[in-house]
Amino acid sequence: QVQLVESGGGLAQAGGSLRLSCAASGSIFSFGSMGWYRQAPGNQRELVATITSGGSLNYADSVKGRFTVSRDNAKNTVYLQMSSLKPEDAAVYYCNAAGVRSNPWSPYRDYWGQGTQVTVSS
Repeated sequence: QVQLVESGGGLAQAGGSLRLSCAASGSIFSFGSMGWYRQAPGNQRELVATITSGGSLNYADSVKGRFTVSRDNAKNTVYLQMSSLKPEDAAVYYCNAAGVRSNPWSPYRDYWGQGTQVTVSS
């Protein structure tokens, strides 16, 4: 019942910034964490940043100090503010919601967005 839709991807210059948005639709009764993963061609999908329902943050070492994950609970939206972009940041970025229940009688499950492309030019 829950859908995640990413937006904000595109082309940025190395050293520049982009902000990704992930809007959740449908009912989310509870969740464990929401955040972002990325996958570049030929690479495994990797964690970028997550935020738990309690507000705890987790970042990949490669993005610490450059990326910030946040939530707007009123809009059911999670953001990824990316600064000081590097060419190695280029990837498809996927929004993730883990440990989600859409209603009190639903089982826990994970949801993924469709992905948004981030390209970084040097």
